[in-house]
Amino acid sequence: MKLTSSIVAFLAAAVFLVGCEKRQPAPAPPIEVKTGAAPQDIQDYSFAQKAEFTARMEIELAAINKEIDLLAARLEQSSDAVKAEAKPKLEALRAQSASLRTQLDGVKDATGPTWDSVKAGTKRAYTELRDGFTQVRQWVSEKIAP
Repeated sequence: MKLTSSIVAFLAAAVFLVGCEKRQPAPAPPIEVKTGAAPQDIQDYSFAQKAEFTARMEIELAAINKEIDLLAARLEQSSDAVKAEAKPKLEALRAQSASLRTQLDGVKDATGPTWDSVKAGTKRAYTELRDGFTQVRQWVSEKIAP
């Protein structure tokens, strides 16, 4: 009788294990830094909304500058070779940030007739900074394991 109950328990465990499917853990979603959707809706700001536009772009610039600082700090912990390769990339990002800062300073002096060109220049500077940041962030991810 003892042998029969052991066989039944074994068969029950085997049926249970066969019925269970092995599941692979779901891959982690990619980490993405969102700086907003400014490029798509910059053209939606009228001259009367210049202050709102400036405030929004200041927030976008501050967010990207913070992320640049985080990347720089992360790179400080890397090898000398990676630091040397990263230095011109970070300098280029900081130059693009300064360009956007210059554009934002120009927004204050914009008039009704110059609004569209000032806004287009700001959009171009923001897009270049955002795209440059995305490329450098990807490069850092490839060079430095998390």
